[in-house]
Amino acid sequence: MSYQVLARKWRPRNFSTLVGQEHVVRALTHALSEQRLHHAYLFTGTRGVGKTTIARILAKSLNCETGITATPCGKCSACLEIDAGRFVDLLEVDAATNTRVDEMRQLLENAVYAPTRGRFKVYVIDEVHMLSTSAFNAMLKTLEEPPEHVKFILATTDPQKIPVTVLSRCLQFNLKQMPVLSISTHLAHILQAEDIPFEATALALIARSAAGSMRDSLSLLDQAIAHGAGKVDEAQVRTMLGSVDQDHLFSILEALQEGNASALLQVASALAVRSLSFAGALQELGALLTRIQVAQCVPTAIDDEDPDRARVVALATALSPEYVQLAYQIVNVGRSELAMAPDEHAGFVMTLLRLHTFRPRSVAEVVDSARPSPRGGAEPVRQVVPVAAQVKPPVTELPSAPRSVPVAGKVAGDWHEIVAALPLSGLARELAINCELKEIGEGHCLLCLPPSVAHLQMKPSPEKLQQALNEYFGRQVLLKIEVGSPSAETPAAIAGRQRQERQALAENAIEQDLFVQEAIDALDASIVESSIKPID
Repeated sequence: MSYQVLARKWRPRNFSTLVGQEHVVRALTHALSEQRLHHAYLFTGTRGVGKTTIARILAKSLNCETGITATPCGKCSACLEIDAGRFVDLLEVDAATNTRVDEMRQLLENAVYAPTRGRFKVYVIDEVHMLSTSAFNAMLKTLEEPPEHVKFILATTDPQKIPVTVLSRCLQFNLKQMPVLSISTHLAHILQAEDIPFEATALALIARSAAGSMRDSLSLLDQAIAHGAGKVDEAQVRTMLGSVDQDHLFSILEALQEGNASALLQVASALAVRSLSFAGALQELGALLTRIQVAQCVPTAIDDEDPDRARVVALATALSPEYVQLAYQIVNVGRSELAMAPDEHAGFVMTLLRLHTFRPRSVAEVVDSARPSPRGGAEPVRQVVPVAAQVKPPVTELPSAPRSVPVAGKVAGDWHEIVAALPLSGLARELAINCELKEIGEGHCLLCLPPSVAHLQMKPSPEKLQQALNEYFGRQVLLKIEVGSPSAETPAAIAGRQRQERQALAENAIEQDLFVQEAIDALDASIVESSIKPID
């Protein structure tokens, strides 16, 4: 038996299995249940959102041998023939290839004859906006007052091109683009039914790439299964799609936070080596900046299940909201200018350097540059050392751990010192610094993780942490992590407290600085507290 592509095999056969168009299903279900049938329906929406699928389900509902119903049986000859595409009273017309008025007249002449098999003769005209003006005019009278046994179902991706005279004669339904979550959930259901192993993160990538089209997502899923030799995992899907790894995007923003232009160029080179799309990288970077801005404005909107939650929150704290807005604009402008750049790599590099160059200056420097010269002429801007640098806050020593336990000739020591010595990054590091050391022995290590960050346990972070501990102690250490309330401060809690203390000292230094007070009085200015950053 020949292979049937997933888009055809899993096409919904009834309203209950249709995904993502609940508003349309609700209206049609009520209309069918109450026998309030219109003679012409118009379904609009982008490709792959279910226009033709709904048209076929509606045709089954009208012609099911059990009667007009919102739940066709799917077993009678009418239902089976419609599903197979050979029902004689269901006429599917592609308006893109039948645009002329003569073809439309011939079609309408046959409408006066009674249906051969079914209760209604159903005309499904796809891409109806492609019809010529004469063809539209020819169908107006029939569309307004068709025979009792005729139903018209029109579908289009561009309703703006349909004459108003046609629109006014139809019951119009606007189909929405599929949400990413709905697509990924449906793909997971299909793969489970097909007994194909998959990773949820891979399905999320496919869902985003489908741009709201369920059919496109199923086509990409078919391609991913073939690319992955019968399984769907994140690494293979990223390679197939040419997607940019989120670690590259976080590396860009972390380099901007540190003012490290060299690291930005390294990221650009890494993307070039892997032949990834620079336009796609900027698109994903814009999406990440949006998530960071949401975390700054509405912290509760960040999903606890988001695997990147800790890094998003960390960047939301480190970057000012004003700079995130500016960076978002720079990224979008840079993406639109890629076509005009000498090459895409050069355009991408210039966008990153623009993000680096336009980082905000200190408040003192901005005030000094705007200060008028007492002689009325232009005065060169003098170099001003930021106040926060003049008053450098003392560094608070990390408190010692409750106890130190000897381990195989090496003292376990302070958990904060151990974490600092481990070669960890990303989520694995976030997991380590958010834990408290409860117990450590000859071959085991027990850590306590607060419930608020329990999502940090997701793979492969625990495995990376255990490997790092094995290398640190020079022997195999069985790592166990329990979720509970720590009895002492974790390294993350200590770092957060110290960061708040340094921020408070920096803000106090700015407020007490005589030059700043003079500038406020002279320029009727005010201090933007979010722009004050302590200098470590």
